[in-house]
Amino acid sequence: MSGSVWRLPGMRAVAVMSAVSFAGFGVLFATVPLWAVRAGADAAGAGAINGILMLATVATQTLIPWSLRRLGWAVTLTIGLLALGLPSVLFLLSGQLWWLMLLSAVRGLGFGVLTVCGSAAIAELSPPLMRGRAIGAYGLAISAPQILTMTGAPWLAEQAGFGVVFALGTLPVLGVPWALVLGRRLNRPATDDGGPDEQRAASGEPGSRWVLLGALVLPVVILLLATASGGALLTFLPQMLADAALALLGLFVLLTVATLSRWWIGGLVDRRGSAGLTWPLLAAAAGGLVLIGTALPGEGGRAVVQVLAGSASVGIAYGGLQSLTLVHAFERAGPRRTRLASTVWNIGFDSGTGLGSAVVGALATGFSYLVALVVVAAACLIAALLTVIKEARDRRRL
Repeated sequence: MSGSVWRLPGMRAVAVMSAVSFAGFGVLFATVPLWAVRAGADAAGAGAINGILMLATVATQTLIPWSLRRLGWAVTLTIGLLALGLPSVLFLLSGQLWWLMLLSAVRGLGFGVLTVCGSAAIAELSPPLMRGRAIGAYGLAISAPQILTMTGAPWLAEQAGFGVVFALGTLPVLGVPWALVLGRRLNRPATDDGGPDEQRAASGEPGSRWVLLGALVLPVVILLLATASGGALLTFLPQMLADAALALLGLFVLLTVATLSRWWIGGLVDRRGSAGLTWPLLAAAAGGLVLIGTALPGEGGRAVVQVLAGSASVGIAYGGLQSLTLVHAFERAGPRRTRLASTVWNIGFDSGTGLGSAVVGALATGFSYLVALVVVAAACLIAALLTVIKEARDRRRL
């Protein structure tokens, strides 16, 4: 990553604030459901905890453009950081399911604030010719901490105790000073709604909001497929595989490759443009899912190679398409509608994660994990083919 990206005013504040936020998020993602099971909850109850978390996240994301206009960046970000971090220590008070869901809903509010504000801040801080690299750097800042936290937190809870993990869950609070620095950089007077384009997009005036949302359909659909692929493995890989160690290694490979891919694709887009990158990444996701599906239940040397290769292939698509679709969303939105574009993109990301888990879970229950993964892979291949056709038509029009 070029050092010039990190020299952009406010970029380091976004990176530090986002890193501690996503670290705190990741450390509790699997640990709170595990805490619920230890307290007597069944699998459905434990799974509902993160369902409530993501539902609150998506609901909050729809309110962020309004909050930024009315409350400003510093106040909005501070509320988000405190809501995400402070409830963590309160999990120790009880393992009752209603209590865990209540705290998770509060944390979802905070996570919804930070997901939208982080990507929107990148768009407002970076010039168009550096936006790909800035998005890649942002992706590195939020993804790298999760490699260890999402895979290692349950193990740490078992070894050192849940209290240690819940203490680490307060990490987002450390981002408050950086949020104040960023707020001073980005805050606008309360009477400034972002210019006429932003006002029309927020108000729903014909030719603004709906035109923008229509322009964002394609990148969001592609993002849905990418996150559905990655989300399915993040949720179910330990259940798919007979070898628990292989499942953990597969998740580590998936998250590591996704982090590197998200960073690399951002810089690549700045250097050569985004044309021709979408369909190979979708094909990589499909290929990785099929490799893992045909390796189940993951026993034997050949299965190990397939699972790790499949995890790496899905990771390339999972990370790369995040950066690529965010660049596309900002390009289509224009400079004055980045907040709405960020909101739509983040809703697509979180919805895709939940959709992948729901679809794969339902198909696996009715048929098998192989069938479930093949269905998601087929959807990715269809999208890849449609993307090739669209790009060919666009070239003929030039």
